[in-house]
Amino acid sequence: SPQPQRRFWFTLTADSLDCYSGPEKDARRLSMLVLTSLCSVARLTHSGKRRCFNPEVVEHIYQHNPILTYTQSPLYAPLLPFPYGNMAGKGYTSVREEAVRLFNCLQQLESAPEPVPLIQGILQTGLDLRPLRDELYCQTIKQTSITPKRTQTQTQPNPQLRYWQLLTCMSCTFLPSSSVLRYLRFHLKRVQSVSVDTEVESYAWFIAQALEKTRCRECVPSWEEIQGLMGRQEMLCTVHYPGPGCCRIAISSHTTANELVRKMAERLGLQDSPNTFALFEQKACRERVIGGGTIIADVITRFENLSVKEPDSEWRLCFKLYCLLDTDNISTDSIEYLFLYEQCHEMVVRGQLPACEDDLLSLAALRLQAVQGDYSALAPFPALEQVFPARVLEARALLTPAEPQGCPPPFPAGLLAGALWGHKRREEQDQRLRARLREEAALTTTAILERWKALSGYSRRDSMAAYLTIARQWSGFGCTLYEVDFYIVSHVTFYPANPLLWNLNGFLLKILNIPALECLPIAQICSYGVSDSNTFRITAGDRDLLFETSKVRGTAISASF
Repeated sequence: SPQPQRRFWFTLTADSLDCYSGPEKDARRLSMLVLTSLCSVARLTHSGKRRCFNPEVVEHIYQHNPILTYTQSPLYAPLLPFPYGNMAGKGYTSVREEAVRLFNCLQQLESAPEPVPLIQGILQTGLDLRPLRDELYCQTIKQTSITPKRTQTQTQPNPQLRYWQLLTCMSCTFLPSSSVLRYLRFHLKRVQSVSVDTEVESYAWFIAQALEKTRCRECVPSWEEIQGLMGRQEMLCTVHYPGPGCCRIAISSHTTANELVRKMAERLGLQDSPNTFALFEQKACRERVIGGGTIIADVITRFENLSVKEPDSEWRLCFKLYCLLDTDNISTDSIEYLFLYEQCHEMVVRGQLPACEDDLLSLAALRLQAVQGDYSALAPFPALEQVFPARVLEARALLTPAEPQGCPPPFPAGLLAGALWGHKRREEQDQRLRARLREEAALTTTAILERWKALSGYSRRDSMAAYLTIARQWSGFGCTLYEVDFYIVSHVTFYPANPLLWNLNGFLLKILNIPALECLPIAQICSYGVSDSNTFRITAGDRDLLFETSKVRGTAISASF
């Protein structure tokens, strides 16, 4: 007859795997397997029915397995198995060494006077090294399993809360694998059921909610975001809009551009507008649209990083009209009308509105009348580029011959003498060009002032209406325009140095080419789409138009007819 099976009980400690004759505290230890840095636990499997849901059994497992609970001792090996010699890359050492180093960083959080830099470093490692994300979650779960029995002072925060704050930031930055995610959810439920610390319970609830929304972030959360997460608070985001206005909107780590656009539209009373709006990254005269699914916290972090690299740069979020489906029925008393006017003026000063010089002078005068009222000799005149496109001045200055009339000076002999002569000649050309620019600016300013004087008595509303009336003369008015560098293949020849303004706005593709404006009827366009991250391709008949630009971002666009 088969012999009856014997049952054994095992306890896993930091240094050994011990085998006991029974579950009692005074049970006899039968054997022991010493663990070294060369040992790793591949998997712990619990078999049995309904025991894993028994709170007493669960607590018994935690009490008899110190590897699952908080420790002040260092970690000499990862909690999860990693192959030896597997280099992490990106300037890191091996995965095993990085795992041990991570736990050391976690323990430094307990005594760090300012935890944000440490948290950012840990999160950066998690973003860089995907294999370490599960290990990092397991380490943090271990350190939040019980409340450390340590005397606290007023100058030293609760060390366990620091781990909970880190876990909160992790849950909003990247997720672990599905198996570790199940373990994490079990851990959070256990904490919420047995913890007597209301703040710890609040962190557990917050993390559980975040796990349902998080997708992997592009950037490590900013300083402001981490401070908000440590207090389980949303952060305030400043969003500008055309004109001098701005709004402060509360956002979370999961708020997308589309969600923020909806909030802004509701705040400004634009939710019923037939036109569409979007968020833009803006710096001086440069701007780029933000994809609807982009996480706003990542954009803010990118701004923070850019401010460190470029102290003089100031990127900001701007809420603007994106696609004008109805420009005729916008009330002149609405903020949407102000958006239309301000964005039209932006196009003018950037040289994106194809208008004759006479219209540009009138537009500049109308802008001054709208902003400053009637002309006065004491009224300050803004920088010319704020009311008149600088490109027009530069083009006029370049039309004048750079060299004075007459015979060119003799070329001096000798290599060194020739180089010095060439440098001096270029300096003289630059000086003449700058002089021409000053002359053109003075002439243009005089012409604008004369037209401004003639507008005496025009109200702000009248000036804005007259401004838009001139702008509407362009058949492409209302399009969303992007300035790109481009190359054309096939037998069609354009000049790569010229600016291109394009928009697929229902019926026509507008291409501004110097000196002509070409209109391609939509029927001639066979297909269009994004062929890669920087190229927009349009096929019209036997022609392929390739637009190379940094503005083609986000979701790929394609269509065929």
